[in-house]
Amino acid sequence: MRTVVELLAPVGSKEALVAALESGADAVYLGGKMFGARHYAPNFTDEELAEAVRLAHLRGISVYVTVNTLVDNGEMPLLIDYLRYLYTIGVDAIIVQDIGVACIAKTVVPHLPIHASTQMTVHNLAGVQFLAEHGFTRAVLARELSLDDIAYICRHAPIEIETFIHGALCICYSGQCLMSSLIGGRSGNRGRCAQPCRLPYTLVDKEGRNILEGRDAGEYLLSPKDLKTIEHIPRLIEAGVVSLKIEGRMKRPEYVAVVVDTYRRAIDAYLANKTNFTVSTQDHKDLAQIFNRDFTTAYLFGKEGRFMMSDRRPNNRGVRIGRVIDYSPREKTAVIRLDEPLALGDMVEFWVKVGGRVCTNVTALKLQGQDVPEAPAGRAVAIPVPSPVRPGDRVFKTFDAKLMERARAFFNTGAPLRRIAVDAEVDVGEGRPLTITFTDVDGFRGAAATNFIAERAIKRPLTAETVKKQLERLGTTVFALRNLICRIEGEVMVPLSEINEARRKAVEALEQARLSRYRRPDLSPRSITLEELCPPDKAASAKAKTELIVNVDTLEKLEAALVAGADWVLYGGETYNHRSITADEYRQAVELTRYHGRKIILNTPRLVKEWQIPGLRKELELFTEICPDGISVGNLGSLHIARQICPLPLHADFSFNIYNSAAVCFLTEQGVASLTLSPELNFDQIEKIAGWGSAALECIVHGYLPLMVSEYCVVGSFIGALHTGNCNQACLRGEYWLRDRMNEKFAVATDQFCRMHILNAKELNMLPHVMKFIQLGIDRIRIEAKTGDPAYVQRITQLYRQLLDFGEDHPLLIKGDFSTVEHADITRGHYFRGVL
Repeated sequence: MRTVVELLAPVGSKEALVAALESGADAVYLGGKMFGARHYAPNFTDEELAEAVRLAHLRGISVYVTVNTLVDNGEMPLLIDYLRYLYTIGVDAIIVQDIGVACIAKTVVPHLPIHASTQMTVHNLAGVQFLAEHGFTRAVLARELSLDDIAYICRHAPIEIETFIHGALCICYSGQCLMSSLIGGRSGNRGRCAQPCRLPYTLVDKEGRNILEGRDAGEYLLSPKDLKTIEHIPRLIEAGVVSLKIEGRMKRPEYVAVVVDTYRRAIDAYLANKTNFTVSTQDHKDLAQIFNRDFTTAYLFGKEGRFMMSDRRPNNRGVRIGRVIDYSPREKTAVIRLDEPLALGDMVEFWVKVGGRVCTNVTALKLQGQDVPEAPAGRAVAIPVPSPVRPGDRVFKTFDAKLMERARAFFNTGAPLRRIAVDAEVDVGEGRPLTITFTDVDGFRGAAATNFIAERAIKRPLTAETVKKQLERLGTTVFALRNLICRIEGEVMVPLSEINEARRKAVEALEQARLSRYRRPDLSPRSITLEELCPPDKAASAKAKTELIVNVDTLEKLEAALVAGADWVLYGGETYNHRSITADEYRQAVELTRYHGRKIILNTPRLVKEWQIPGLRKELELFTEICPDGISVGNLGSLHIARQICPLPLHADFSFNIYNSAAVCFLTEQGVASLTLSPELNFDQIEKIAGWGSAALECIVHGYLPLMVSEYCVVGSFIGALHTGNCNQACLRGEYWLRDRMNEKFAVATDQFCRMHILNAKELNMLPHVMKFIQLGIDRIRIEAKTGDPAYVQRITQLYRQLLDFGEDHPLLIKGDFSTVEHADITRGHYFRGVL
């Protein structure tokens, strides 16, 4: 039976599916071969998906399928067919990132529930309310929220709330990371993240000096520890979270088995006895042993700063089991003083002071000179080690043979471990068939009768014991016989083969009865096209001239942009100088823009957590009063609130990840007058979007694009003593960069909300290709100018202004030589290459 809270398990393979089903999951989430955000997991073919759904549904376990990547126009026919298939095989919900995909799903498969992926960056109640209004049944909250925020959202949410409870963390807000995409062309939003956050970086100043040298810091400055909340399960349940989600579709099935089993027992223990909840030391050890980068509670109870980071190691570190006390180079044997048990078949890793790591399988164990299969904690044990280690080196167990054996028992036995109890009734008498009726614990029934008509027995009459023996042979089915009522009238004979066949048919009927609760209305046999779903706006194809907009965060830069010829300015939101923009400055910005006869959009923060909502409302009321030409919003919650407060035109920024025409049409229907297309689109994809919807389309053409936005601040964490609860704001005392292994430097900016923005090392520059945007009918091209001084803003704005004005007659285009206005460290973004 389902508990009051759902334990949701990750499934990346068929073995992991069985592990999740057998270890106690209430629901699983998995992906097919298309449109899933874990492209590098094995995932499931269409046939395997159907079988996975059947296996889960027989057990009463829900299946959610990830359709949580951005989808372009060219992929829409495949998407529509895929959604119809998922509906037909009975998946319980789809998990979606792309608002355009959600819009299509509501039309194509209206009875298929939709869950908002954490990739939608839902981080406030207003965002949840927006989703509820548009047919979503569940929201997976961003992992940056505090427990208080989660509880507040749960109390007021009109739909279900799901949160992560265990597994890997992203350092950037999910759905807002462009680092893997812009550096290597592998987009996290398309399921192919290369995990640049797990690579080494050096924090440097303007002169390139390592400012963490001598500060006891590792080099994996963007690599967070893994989330673990098992001791806080009671608080999450009481907060009102409906679904507790484990991360790990890329993990092996043993990981799924151990983590699900451990959390299953913790949840059940709390629900059975809320006053005496404890987690055993062994359970903590098992969670660490199966995989860990060390553990954190992330932002549930505040910002942990450097203590949230696994800065010395980005991958599994295992469990520390002791230290080396001696090493024999001749015998290549190390003696270890054990803090934890060690056994044959285990794998260990030595963290040596010189030379990195030494790994070995434990192929022999000697305790006081005697070979032993295992050694307990507290003893000194000798094991073969191929490379030199030194006394004092720490030893970690990275593979525990016994734990892995226990984990594999969940999925490699070939027969179910968790079975559904059934009661059986058997009725037989001379002259009629033997009938079998199975009734399971949920009340579902399945019955069948033998083809054979019972005859008077001559030698060995049928007995209840014989019937029971045949009915207990349920083999690899999910059922187990609990009680039997056997009514045998007279001394009769029925062949055992007939009884077995009737049992098989009764089981089959019971399975069908259990699966019948998942049936939905049939779909129309006729499919539908993107053009039918979102008809192109014919009026929108008659575009006016392409205009120039510049995004700035100071009045000085704003004036520089206006003087240089910007048609529009985008002003406000996050600043990269850590200071807030005052109401008076917003008024001056509007007045200054009006003085120059241009237009202005006032920006709101890209991210707005609950503590910022009152400030956002106040800001929107101010904007309504001073009446700019538009208001930019960066998330669903801000859009929801802005629509309630402001009568002004709204702009949806690039953080909405607008990747297809369906998303354009949807946002247009929500009153959005203009929008910035995803920086991950190429020219061919943009061409297919242009002309859809009446909203003005904008593309970013120049500037240092933000690759990450994070609640974690590397400067505050390692220099500002953020972990003490009182950051000394070191970010205000200098400029900082993260330098990678290729010697590229990524600027680190902190905004007025103490969030960190990591900017691309290369400047986006589309000067030679301005005419392409004009030819495509793009309404506005945008310069990102929050970095750089007013002189830079004026120079770059002037160049684009002249190119727009002169077009093909511009001297730079005539000569075909932009070397005089471009530096070497630039990028064309994705406009030509696109993303995987």
